[in-house]
Amino acid sequence: MTKAEKVAFTIAKLKELYPTIPVPLDHKDPYTLLIAVLLSAQSTDVRVNKITPLLFEKADNPFDMIKLSVDEIRDIIRPVGLSPMKSKGIYGLSKILVEKYDGIVPKKIELLEEFPAVGHKTASVVVSQAFGIPAFPVDTHIHRLLYRWGFTNGKNVVQTEKDAKRLFPKEIWNDLHLQIIWYGREYSPARAWDLDKDIITKTIGRKKVLEDYYKTKKSR
Repeated sequence: MTKAEKVAFTIAKLKELYPTIPVPLDHKDPYTLLIAVLLSAQSTDVRVNKITPLLFEKADNPFDMIKLSVDEIRDIIRPVGLSPMKSKGIYGLSKILVEKYDGIVPKKIELLEEFPAVGHKTASVVVSQAFGIPAFPVDTHIHRLLYRWGFTNGKNVVQTEKDAKRLFPKEIWNDLHLQIIWYGREYSPARAWDLDKDIITKTIGRKKVLEDYYKTKKSR
């Protein structure tokens, strides 16, 4: 298969498996999505979805959020991990939103990246999922899968994002990044990986990845 054929196969298979794509983090608007994505760093979406209702019950907009102290925010979000950094980030970005943006989340990645505790991936998720602006946020699942599929050298997430944007049509980026995340969780995890269930990697996977998989399986 040529690279173009592999890309086409991947797009078609993901579309077949995920014709409708659920958004992993529960939210009701750009602000609650921004907070949920920030909280998801080095945590799980399941855990975040348990904590955000408790936080949003007290404050689901930046005006109410800055009425809470950093310590109050930290006490609520503690179970998701990294709570000292995340609570300062939530308070800090909410203050900036109120003072500089009238409480409205900006639609530009570069403006979102200026907020405390908001990196490129978080900003990309917000513009793609909240505003429908094409972006290709790369998380650990996407980074792992695009390497397994031979679409990137996997050296770092910056390179993986560049390669993904070059290979896949811009109009499907927003759907595709979510489809890949779901596929990675269900069929191509980092641990307890069963290649027989992972049809995409089995069909188009990087030769070395497949060789290493079978070598490891034999040695067990």
